[in-house]
Amino acid sequence: MIRLFLAWLGWLSAFFRSRHRLGLEIAVLRQQLSVLKRKNPRPRLIRLDRLFWVALRRFWGRWSEVLVIVKPETVTRWHREGFRLYWRLRSRRHQSGRPELTLEVRELIQRMAAENPTWGAPRIQGELLKLSFAISERTVSRYLARVQPRRRAGQPWLSFLKNHREVIAAIDFFTVPTLTFRLLYCFFVIDHGRRRILHFNVTEHPSAPGIVQPLREAFPNECGHRYLISDRDTKFSEGVIEAIRTIGMKPIRTAYQSPWQKG
Repeated sequence: MIRLFLAWLGWLSAFFRSRHRLGLEIAVLRQQLSVLKRKNPRPRLIRLDRLFWVALRRFWGRWSEVLVIVKPETVTRWHREGFRLYWRLRSRRHQSGRPELTLEVRELIQRMAAENPTWGAPRIQGELLKLSFAISERTVSRYLARVQPRRRAGQPWLSFLKNHREVIAAIDFFTVPTLTFRLLYCFFVIDHGRRRILHFNVTEHPSAPGIVQPLREAFPNECGHRYLISDRDTKFSEGVIEAIRTIGMKPIRTAYQSPWQKG
């Protein structure tokens, strides 16, 4: 009796829906019926079926309400797997990479680090440039991590965050994949004390000028923040660092290969 009442109620509600929504529901139900009619012990979804649901998920916000044969989480997983496969294939196609450092340069880095314990990656990289070895600071840091014991820098950093959290803000990017496997970059400014998002915007092509303007919008007047934390992404160039100082805050960058330092 209850099922009959629900069926009658669903039939009656169809008169109040728009033609666009009814057309989408009919297409969705027919697609699922075609899957169930396949002569197999268990209906199997082919790639075309998965592509149908991934596309529908992007174009219709109520797609999960009429999904029966699989869970909505499964469709989300299909999209993520397709995104990873797409970029894996592109990486293989254009794979070039940087040339590997010679044994002479690696041994020179190890020798400098052993004979000068107080030298860090910037100082060693500068000395290598004087010797006509073109090498980036990040590469030096990567090799230093192999030959030097990891410093216990966690406690001082956590103490800094704890003691100054009310006057700390941070900036960073996160990415959002689209249906066509393109990336959108979301830039945001967050307050450490209250965990509030102070400002955010979305762009397809992030750049230093596109960071400076949102910073000015996030801190238009005198603010109570003294420190602004960022990672060592190349998008946070010297122009961005100078803009942070102009606003009245001290820029602080996290250590290399230390994502745990981000707020």
